[in-house]
Amino acid sequence: MKALDEIDIKILNILQKDGRRSIKEISEEVNLTSPAVSSRISNLEKDGYISGYRAVINPAALGLYTKAFINLEVSPQQKKEFYPYITNCKNVVECNCVTGDYSMLLEVYFANTMELDQFIGELQEFGRTKTLIVFSTCVEQRGVEI
Repeated sequence: MKALDEIDIKILNILQKDGRRSIKEISEEVNLTSPAVSSRISNLEKDGYISGYRAVINPAALGLYTKAFINLEVSPQQKKEFYPYITNCKNVVECNCVTGDYSMLLEVYFANTMELDQFIGELQEFGRTKTLIVFSTCVEQRGVEI
């Protein structure tokens, strides 16, 4: 990856806050022409600094009121079966392979605790679980400090 200069960093910070900002708005903020900003964004994408764009959805607006983190112990032999299973679980928004007593850390959203409990029962076919239900979030997911 090439080194980032101050303008690249400004562009990345702008896009992290609002991926829908127009090239024109960004160019005015970083004092470059629109074609120059467009070229820089293309290079940031090509170089792997920008991996995609997406809308941030409010789960509660979709009726998903229960957020939880689930630790799951999956043996190395079960990963071949576990990965396709978890990839197809629509309520799982993130699954990370981690170190420690558990091998997987899942972030999930469900309408209620009964649905969450049913899902945990399914997960326990792969190993033991430890679940943390979120009451509130004081820092929402945010961009990476550059």
